[in-house]
Amino acid sequence: MDGLRFQCVPGCTACCEQKGNVYLSEADILKAARFLKMEPQDFERKYIYRTRHQIRLRKPPEASCHFLAQGRCTIHPAKPTQCRLFPFWPELVEHPAQWKAAGQYCPGIGQGDLVQIGSAVEMASQMHTAYPSLYPVSPSAKISPKG
Repeated sequence: MDGLRFQCVPGCTACCEQKGNVYLSEADILKAARFLKMEPQDFERKYIYRTRHQIRLRKPPEASCHFLAQGRCTIHPAKPTQCRLFPFWPELVEHPAQWKAAGQYCPGIGQGDLVQIGSAVEMASQMHTAYPSLYPVSPSAKISPKG
């Protein structure tokens, strides 16, 4: 695979509506709390489920995310790293079949300018940094860009 194409489709929230969790880093918490003009501990009390090794957003009943409302992300300027980087996640970038599968629900995959694989890997590596408990192996050990 020499590169990937992706261009986010305005108004699309298909990625937000998928089954799964939204994981957070400590920096994500501070950024979202600041955006909502909340103290970080109040934001955590209201929106976060924390375990020993992971931090994630609580899921509201009958919805996929507290911040998805009326077809848009209400914290878009401060959205978590995981959300900001989609679809450039290691599990998608490193596996062409998974990238293609994500294209079944994401209309932006396969659209737009070509993203060189090295750039895609670099973006995906931010997930390793933000969520080390989810991605314990360094990205360079799993995939290296073609030169």
